[in-house]
Amino acid sequence: MLAYLLRRLIGLVAVLLAMAFLIFALQGIIPADPARAIAGVAAPVEVLEAVRDKLGLSDPVPVQYGRFLGRVVQGDLGTSIRTRQPVLADIQKYLPASLELGLAALLIGTALAGLFALVHRRFPGSAVVRLTLITAGSTPIFLTALLLVYFVWFRLGWLPGAGRLSHRGFSGPTGLNLIDGLLAVRPDIALDALQHLLLPALAVALPIAVAVGRSLGASLHEVMRRPYIRTMRGKGLSEGEALWRHGLRNAASAPLAMLGLQIGLMFGNLMVVERIFAWPGLGLYMVQSFASADLPAILGVSLAFGSIYIVANIGIEMAQSLADPRIGLSRSRAGAAD
Repeated sequence: MLAYLLRRLIGLVAVLLAMAFLIFALQGIIPADPARAIAGVAAPVEVLEAVRDKLGLSDPVPVQYGRFLGRVVQGDLGTSIRTRQPVLADIQKYLPASLELGLAALLIGTALAGLFALVHRRFPGSAVVRLTLITAGSTPIFLTALLLVYFVWFRLGWLPGAGRLSHRGFSGPTGLNLIDGLLAVRPDIALDALQHLLLPALAVALPIAVAVGRSLGASLHEVMRRPYIRTMRGKGLSEGEALWRHGLRNAASAPLAMLGLQIGLMFGNLMVVERIFAWPGLGLYMVQSFASADLPAILGVSLAFGSIYIVANIGIEMAQSLADPRIGLSRSRAGAAD
């Protein structure tokens, strides 16, 4: 276990370094000019060059990259061009909103994936089930979000369609409004946070639910046809007991791998959904940073998302190892022994 975690930590550092270098290299071909964004459109050339020198944008990319790495080691991700605040402070400010939305989407998506898989197993040849999954899986995330906003909020008025909370001035220790409302014994805050959370979380959750649900359904179909399951049935075990006690665990590896892939795709979906629902998280912050050519903010958020993705996939690999000891960490330990 220790050797596995050490290798994954080294891999995390290598991936983040490569990601930082790629984003730095891209700034040479991006037409937007951060110095122009700071100095203003009408600024004279002398002022523009002074700002560029102050930001270090006139230096070669390797020099800028080395300077950035030196700051990162000290916990400094630079200053946002748009907000004029340290990028690390901005990430700490907006990360809880994205974490709350992402965790809620994963919970809803996993629950819906299980439901889709069970319905598909119960009605394997149903054209309605197949059409529903295909429609939900092929609908673009921005269209799903807009339809939810229009029908559920604008037309029906069932749930709010913007923001995180109606109560102004509330803040808690975790930054997750739903959990903070429960910790503060404020059911009104918790209910309000849940109402604001449901629509954007459902929009992010649907692609996860369809992809993981189809993978789980296919795995269950294969596992439930194996000889040991037939033996369990022959010994009097009911279909439901065979499914819950043996089928789900043995079918979990492929859906967990698909969940790991969906977590990576979810970060891109967060930018779209947070923009549509005015959700004040890192996704919206990233979109606004792109519009302002705010390279320090873009790089800082990319490193934050990359770290979360790698840590999440380490958890996925551990879950796969627990579900099936023949894969995952046991294979990693074998590689370490070699």
